[in-house]
Amino acid sequence: MRFSNTLGLMPPLVSPLTSMSGTVLLWVLLAPFLAAQTPNGARQDTALEPGIPVTDPLVKAKCGTCHAPDERGNLDRISWVRTTPEGWQEAIKKMILEKHLELTPLEARSIVQYLSSRHGLAPEEAKPVMYYPERRVHDEIGAANDYPLTACAKCHAAARPLSWRRSADEWKRLADEHFAQYKVARNETAMAAVRKAGPLHTPEWTAWNARSQASNLTGRWLVTAHLPGHGRYFGEIQVERGATPDEFNTRATLHSINDGSTLIRTGQILLFGGYAWRGRSHGLAPSNSASSSAHPDDPSHDAREVMWISPDQNTGEGRWFWGQYQEFGFDVALQRAAPGITLLAVDRLSLKVGAQTTSLRIIGENLPTDVNAGELSFGPGITVRRVISSTSREVVAEVDVSATAPPGKRDITLRGAVLQGALAVYDRVDYLKVTPESSLAAFGDPTYVRGYQQFEAIGYQRGPDGKAHTADDLELGPMDASWSMQIFYAVDASGNDKIGNVSPAGLLTPAPRSPGGNFDIWVVATALHESNQNGKPLVAKGYVVVTIPAYTFDGRRYVRDLERWIEEGTW
Repeated sequence: MRFSNTLGLMPPLVSPLTSMSGTVLLWVLLAPFLAAQTPNGARQDTALEPGIPVTDPLVKAKCGTCHAPDERGNLDRISWVRTTPEGWQEAIKKMILEKHLELTPLEARSIVQYLSSRHGLAPEEAKPVMYYPERRVHDEIGAANDYPLTACAKCHAAARPLSWRRSADEWKRLADEHFAQYKVARNETAMAAVRKAGPLHTPEWTAWNARSQASNLTGRWLVTAHLPGHGRYFGEIQVERGATPDEFNTRATLHSINDGSTLIRTGQILLFGGYAWRGRSHGLAPSNSASSSAHPDDPSHDAREVMWISPDQNTGEGRWFWGQYQEFGFDVALQRAAPGITLLAVDRLSLKVGAQTTSLRIIGENLPTDVNAGELSFGPGITVRRVISSTSREVVAEVDVSATAPPGKRDITLRGAVLQGALAVYDRVDYLKVTPESSLAAFGDPTYVRGYQQFEAIGYQRGPDGKAHTADDLELGPMDASWSMQIFYAVDASGNDKIGNVSPAGLLTPAPRSPGGNFDIWVVATALHESNQNGKPLVAKGYVVVTIPAYTFDGRRYVRDLERWIEEGTW
């Protein structure tokens, strides 16, 4: 049995891996737990940097034989590090594989639960690196040539060390073990950066550790979500207590803003440390619908859920994802249902200046059923002509946009409730941007299924600086577009079929069988309704490398994992 299954609800991580040159990577951050332990538990830095005592009987019984205890209740190495549920899961996995630690699945889950809570990250520490367990491709370095963790990011995501907190002595030991075991050169710039970014004791952790971490997710939550290629959703999640205080059962009802369809998903989650939501869910597809296996982007597909719950346990955000490379997923936001008016969404993301008699649907909770035009505001330059209808769940209004309305984001307000930045007013669409701008997809083979990529064409108006692709540009939301693909260096489209195709909704589907090589392609979006100054449709491109699913180098076989290659069998 794979250890990743023994925790039941925990999503898989970027795995221990090796680079294309054969250097062992990623799991080196767990090397302190694999090294031989000192027989008396003595440490050089205990007088200067107190450890975190281990109080859980199971952890002491299972870990204390190798990680020697001291008189303060500290366990060697363990008491001087903190990390996420995924970090502790991976550490225990290595103990099982390398040190032959024997645990039942329930024992393993219990240990991860305790360590994530008492030796974990504070919510404020975990949030900046949530993209890592959410399995998002994230540009950690960008164009910065002086990024201090460049040395780390050459081998694994910089989020890997940033997901750990260690004493100064533990960071030094880690660097020494890199050098000794993997011949990784000492990099003082990187070590100074991680010591500064990841000290063992922080104000955030001290405050979080003093707070109650009781799990109280039960009740009704309001949901907004976005699934690329399918649009936006709203709805609710009912959360009920499970078999243990940290287990919960969920039932989500999501309504598509685009087409009005309804999706029901049920699932189970574990809550670690009072804020780390980790679970699985699946959709209850209508009996007459096609199997989700025939449609890899089907919203009812089985998914893993990774969410960050706010310290007050009233809001949450995260991702529900699936696919061979976790390439599909809902971006999800939660808020607890409350007695007052709550505005959730509006059915349009942008309005053009001069637009007349445009219908807008405002979606929410506990909306008044007697709304009049004077109570509803869309900001300067937008006049509410009349309220067409109002129910407790939605208000439909007819609005005019002044020809002189200033471009920019607008809040929507209704009787004191505010939906911030919900609507963009613009006078032109200056350019499109294909998202993601650069990405990977993968051919299939008899062992590995294809890796897809979903694209959207987002419209923008240049901001006050008059320059395109700068921070002050106004995002207008997805634009209707036709989709095509171009193979680099190809003289025509005759060879496209051996690479794949792009659907009308922007889904790139690679060929089911690998042609034996990687291909660089452009995925091209051509606007259906927006033109440039010359009257030609706006066009944007996204760069994609469609890769083979596996290859052999220097006697080792490698497969794709998210945005990098890993050695087969090491996850």
